[in-house]
Amino acid sequence: MKDRSAGHTAPVTSPPVQDRPAEEPSAGGPAIWSRNFQYYFVARSAGLLSWAMLPVAVSAGLLSGGYGLATAGYSMAFLVAPFAGLVLFGGVLADRFTARRMMIIADLANLTAHILLALLFINGIDHLWQLYALLVVAGTANALFQPGASSTVPLVSRDVQGANGVLRTSEAITGLGGPALAGTLVGFGSTGWVMVISALAYGTSAVCLFALRLGFVPAPPPGQSLWRNLAVGWHEFRSRTWLWGVIAIWMFYAILSWGPQLSVAAGVIVPLHGASAFGLLNAALGAGTIAGGLLAIRYKPRRPLAAGAAAMLAYPLYPLGIVLDWPVLALAAAQIAVGTGIGIWGVMWATSVQTQVPGEVLNRVHAYEVAGSVGMYPIGSALAGPAVSAFGTDQVLLVGVVVSFLTAVALLAARPIRTLERVPDRT
Repeated sequence: MKDRSAGHTAPVTSPPVQDRPAEEPSAGGPAIWSRNFQYYFVARSAGLLSWAMLPVAVSAGLLSGGYGLATAGYSMAFLVAPFAGLVLFGGVLADRFTARRMMIIADLANLTAHILLALLFINGIDHLWQLYALLVVAGTANALFQPGASSTVPLVSRDVQGANGVLRTSEAITGLGGPALAGTLVGFGSTGWVMVISALAYGTSAVCLFALRLGFVPAPPPGQSLWRNLAVGWHEFRSRTWLWGVIAIWMFYAILSWGPQLSVAAGVIVPLHGASAFGLLNAALGAGTIAGGLLAIRYKPRRPLAAGAAAMLAYPLYPLGIVLDWPVLALAAAQIAVGTGIGIWGVMWATSVQTQVPGEVLNRVHAYEVAGSVGMYPIGSALAGPAVSAFGTDQVLLVGVVVSFLTAVALLAARPIRTLERVPDRT
């Protein structure tokens, strides 16, 4: 398979590995809603719902149980750190043993961890190390699951972009509904039952993934060491100019704009308009993301990354509106526009990676992508407070405005990114 931006042939060639007998030929049948995709959609949606509920349930459950903010913060660190640190190894293992197997193992680990978390919250937390250990298991399981979540999409749907649009929509809906459901249950003193619901969701995901019939899945050559697999993944990542170019740009965006924005915006909106207004604005962002995902199901431009970058030009509207003291309804409208742009970009980006990178290295390449982009978000978030103290709220938000605008401009200006062409759907 050729790299359409760098103009060379990918060096990886290896025999395919059979995961399970193929259920459907590539021709005929629905482009998106095949039986395979229906199973995968249920599995992915269940997992996303559980992942969205967990931080809210743990943090709110601890605070309502009399623990302090420091304990809640440590809990989130024990959850997120294993994910950030182990996702690269998750990509290697998914390529070596197939993504489907690793995702099932991850779901079963999460199922076990959440049953134990339910017992912990129902019976009372005697030792915090037990909570922290279970959160490490959950974070590690998600590191094992995440690389395969991307590489499985081309295997379950002939219309990869349409499938990504559906999944992006589901992610936005669960991202809105999960925290709300968890917060409501915790408010009734039912943190343990949130964990029970999550455990059932992970069990459902494992069953649906087991039912998938993916046919022949590419794998690395046998006998390679773990470190050799990582090195090959890095070579494949850096050999595609459009790929590492996007991540390099995104790292600056995550640190200087995306990362600080949530906490800085909350520091302005909540004192001026109240917590309910801030919740409304985040709901508006989710609604926009849903709209963007739905639009991207049908909107299939010849140059997807260029179209996605153009959609990201809406991002500066929200922080600019905060600086200019727009009313809440105007900020909500800005958030809808921002969410729509994010939804479109997310689908275009995921589809480009999934269709341009060979299947035998896709999990590892996706892991490098996640580590390089999402991994920068916590840094930006951590720097928000010191930056506001040093420079002021408006200045930090204005830096975010400028950086987010320049991010879209840089994506459009970089020729390998702008000119990357869409891979046609399988027929």
